[in-house]
Amino acid sequence: MKNEPWDGVTHETTGMKKPFAEVIKANIGDAHAMGQQPITFFRQVLALCSYPELLSDSTFPDDAKSRACRILNSCGGNSMGSYSPSQGIGSVRQDVARYVERRDGGVPCDPDNIYLTTGASDGIVTMLKLLVCGEGTMRTGVMISIPQYPLYSAALAELGAVQINYYLNEEKCWSLDITELQRALDEARLYCNPRALCIINPGNPTGQVQSRECIEDVIRFAAKERLFLMADEVYQDNVYAEGCQFHSFKKVLFEMGPEYSETVELASFHSTSKCYMGECGFRGGYMEIINMDDDVKAQLNKLLSVRLCPPVPGQALMDLVVNPPQPGEPSYERFIKERTATLSTLAEKAKLTEQVLNTVQGISCNPVQGAMYSFPSITIPEKAIKEATDIGQEPDMFYCMKMLEETGICLVPGSGFGQKEGTYHFRMTILPPTDKLKVLLNKVQEFHLKFNQQYS
Repeated sequence: MKNEPWDGVTHETTGMKKPFAEVIKANIGDAHAMGQQPITFFRQVLALCSYPELLSDSTFPDDAKSRACRILNSCGGNSMGSYSPSQGIGSVRQDVARYVERRDGGVPCDPDNIYLTTGASDGIVTMLKLLVCGEGTMRTGVMISIPQYPLYSAALAELGAVQINYYLNEEKCWSLDITELQRALDEARLYCNPRALCIINPGNPTGQVQSRECIEDVIRFAAKERLFLMADEVYQDNVYAEGCQFHSFKKVLFEMGPEYSETVELASFHSTSKCYMGECGFRGGYMEIINMDDDVKAQLNKLLSVRLCPPVPGQALMDLVVNPPQPGEPSYERFIKERTATLSTLAEKAKLTEQVLNTVQGISCNPVQGAMYSFPSITIPEKAIKEATDIGQEPDMFYCMKMLEETGICLVPGSGFGQKEGTYHFRMTILPPTDKLKVLLNKVQEFHLKFNQQYS
């Protein structure tokens, strides 16, 4: 074989050359796969817990060692290889409860209402299992936002529940409108029994951060309509836009007074997979339940016992997230430096993504207020729409596949998340390193112009 210069990706089986040097996967919120670095303290403690012989190693700071010992002392046989209680390790649930109290300005949190989970997804699916019942027009209906994170639609389909779509308002930065919630609910009551309302805040795939006023309106709506609230808050540290702030549903609920705080049923979810941690593979998370009937809670405990327990390393990591190094401890300065740098970089990339995409004629991108994604709308020429239809593809899938083949940029079509009829979008993560993100955005810009010229 001649030593010829290689100018693209070669297909392993056909030898087909592509006009790009690498595939840039901007399709999934996998932070570490995109180059985000782990928090040193978290990995040190997990290493010590996994291999306790390292506790005698002088290279590990004392606070990491003491934290590891505390976690190990809470494990059966002082080993992370042992089962934990189904609800999760008691000391970790206590730490989560203290974290929630600090986050919410002193609103009490009972560790008995904390359930450690295999990522947030496990908790969400578990709650849906608990809620879904009935047949025919009495089948459980669950309200989910459109665009939505496909976990919800997939879980509802698997459980035989009815998916009730309510649409976010793209013209108002993907805000949530109570009038739209009421429309969706009233229509759904003709063919199912709506029992739950799911909110993702900050949003995935849309990257919006809901205002406190919006959250209050949602709580009033849920109370009036007797709906179980599910608050997916896994991106709570990922808030970037000026004037935006994360408000937990629990905090707002309790600040609205006993009329709501003693009656509205709520489950909220958090995870180790997002925010500044990005530790997707450890599958750590928790859910907190509020105002759940004791008999229903007993059934929840029984349902969770079937899985034995969530992964203990993930529980340990969750403990470190809610109880990180404190001022005066050896690891504190490095932890704050790493955490701040990660979140600052994400904020810069969120702004960069919005700015560049909005320079392209035919692409419109709302501010990326939070989370890790943008969800811009795109114009697709009629000729391209017809060609996509002829081959049985959604137009934005056709667009994204063309982009992948020609640029190596992997995005997700908006049709995978749901969107208003006649509109087209794609979701892309802002996670790639800044230099690679700039390359990605430039390629998207060039491709979109070329695509529209080709099909105009």
